[in-house]
Amino acid sequence: MIGKGNIRCRFVAIVSLPLLAACGDVEPDQPEIATTEDGSLTLAAALGTNDDLGRLQQALAQSELSGVFDGPASYTVLAPTDMAFEDLRTDGTALLEEDQRPILVAILRDHLLPGHVTPEGIEEAIRTQGGPVTMTTLGETDVVFAKSGDTITVEMGGAARATLSGTAIAADNGVVIPIDSVLLPPKG
Repeated sequence: MIGKGNIRCRFVAIVSLPLLAACGDVEPDQPEIATTEDGSLTLAAALGTNDDLGRLQQALAQSELSGVFDGPASYTVLAPTDMAFEDLRTDGTALLEEDQRPILVAILRDHLLPGHVTPEGIEEAIRTQGGPVTMTTLGETDVVFAKSGDTITVEMGGAARATLSGTAIAADNGVVIPIDSVLLPPKG
């Protein structure tokens, strides 16, 4: 014989099963690869919408490359965050000096990819390729994109490595992809 208490327990257990199953699908704080589409902005304007890219904007102005991002050509900017520039310490400040302009231009060209490349496109290429994908920057340096868990990394010359971080912005003439480190070529 089943008592009223047992019936209630069975009812609660049966009703709770779908809820527990739904809870199993929730992934705690997984980094998401996301791109915000805003075709009304130029690449230059899109850079200005991210408060964490002020040092990059300053570097682009100093290098005199910022005007390129208002033109019709499409570029993808691997955009080091302000914290990434801070990690360069004194080198980051020195790069913004007038006499360092040629070095700054070379470094920035290695953060520019031709075309409209989103993090989702990179992720799909890695999946399709079955592993890392290599692209060539405007500085004619190869960068390698790879995926580790849910994180996409970009590596230059086997030495410099950054992680795609934050939401990318797809503008009318390109994409801004925030990264957590400045990609510097290997020394020597």
